[in-house]
Amino acid sequence: MAKHGKRYREVAAKVTPGHRYPYPEAVGLAVETASTKFDETVETAVALGVNPRHADQMVRGAVVLPHGLGKTVRVLVFAKGEKEKEALDAGADFAGAEDLIAKIQGGWLDFDKAVATPDIMGQVGKIGKILGPRGLMPNVKVGTVTFDVAKAVNELKGGKVEFRVDRAGVVHAPVGKVSFGAEKLLQNLAALMDTLMRLKPATSKGTYMKGIHLSTTMGPGIPVDPADVKNLIRLL
Repeated sequence: MAKHGKRYREVAAKVTPGHRYPYPEAVGLAVETASTKFDETVETAVALGVNPRHADQMVRGAVVLPHGLGKTVRVLVFAKGEKEKEALDAGADFAGAEDLIAKIQGGWLDFDKAVATPDIMGQVGKIGKILGPRGLMPNVKVGTVTFDVAKAVNELKGGKVEFRVDRAGVVHAPVGKVSFGAEKLLQNLAALMDTLMRLKPATSKGTYMKGIHLSTTMGPGIPVDPADVKNLIRLL
């Protein structure tokens, strides 16, 4: 069984066992328990009352966080002609078609997000087995397969977060950096939770938000009261 260090045990002691915190307290505690020298990422895990084995209960989407993620996102765009130029003008780090596909087939993956125009997806499909497992495959459901490449690039650069429920019915997503402070983190969380609520499948019965936790990169999990989600969303 893994043992936690002294620093972790000290900050974990600040979290009351069995208590579910309202969002303002949970965020404040997450910021307080971040004690490393680097700027830790704040993340949330949301257990949903869905069965991902059923296609009609697969919760998947994306949200543009009001204050971004606090990190540089390298965006690649699969496009040709004017759309390639449009992508580069919008700030894409890489843009092209066959040349980029061949480069990726050779093992190059120095980018964080990928966008593609619909007309080139047939070619991009050739590297689906490379991009898919790494979460880099463009997908129409999250807005990364589009002819409006400038908008897609701007959103990704600005802090667009993609999420997908895992096999256990849990959605994991980053919501910013500790240095953002409580107010900005709460607003980012509000945007994410509002999107999750809107994506509730019609076939999902019973409690939808079953459990919520906040944590920092090196900090303990902090239970959040699911009943406080409606109060959080009012911040928008």
